[in-house]
Amino acid sequence: MIPVLAGSPGAGASALAAALADALQLAGRRVLLVDAADPARSGLSAAAAMDGPWVRHVGAGVSVRYSWREQALLARLESSGPITPGMVPPPPWWRPRLDGIHATVADLGHDGWRVAANPLVGAGGWLRRSTGSTPGAVLVVRPTRPSLRHAEQVLARLDRWVDAGAAMPAAHLVVTGARRWPAGVTGVAGLRVEELLPTAVFVPHDAVLEVGGVTAELVGDKVLDAVVPLLSSWGLLPSVQSTQRSWSRRRGNR
Repeated sequence: MIPVLAGSPGAGASALAAALADALQLAGRRVLLVDAADPARSGLSAAAAMDGPWVRHVGAGVSVRYSWREQALLARLESSGPITPGMVPPPPWWRPRLDGIHATVADLGHDGWRVAANPLVGAGGWLRRSTGSTPGAVLVVRPTRPSLRHAEQVLARLDRWVDAGAAMPAAHLVVTGARRWPAGVTGVAGLRVEELLPTAVFVPHDAVLEVGGVTAELVGDKVLDAVVPLLSSWGLLPSVQSTQRSWSRRRGNR
């Protein structure tokens, strides 16, 4: 289970979650992509070509609808009104009645500050240690000073839950829209973010994704190329070269 946490608004957490799910499905893995954001503010609202017919009613006017994003199963919230954090169902309610899911990628929404406030309720539930996350939480930032400052505050807010053993720490840092740090950016990193800098993964800028956001089309190859080493390091994919050959064949057969 891979929870994706936005370090700042507009960090690209939804795009990263889609990229992780796409890389896994192109390599033949059965993957569940969870969209835990309020539907009105979701970055994955157009991630499926059409809404699926399978709906699981959670209560209080809230449901989880399952749709297909190519071969990945997409689970999104639906509601007749605004959704408060307490209305977001805990992880067990998102799991489909299907066997053989290899990995779950959970987009926790654009507001990491709110998510980190309490991992016992709402989308923060995906940060609980009991969810069975193997690779740990992924913190997503932009290559900017404001983004790193925001991210430090998100981690600081999560600290008390981590110290109490209730939540997992952010174990991985992903930087979207860049191949390297611009000069002078990392100098503003706080102690918590600074610990993640040496192993940061960079996802290059993609003009189509930047302008159109996540659509029903799979993300571009250069974005996929950037996330494969991360998935391989977790043991979720084989070697980078064999994975790239595999999805090249699958793209050709679509």
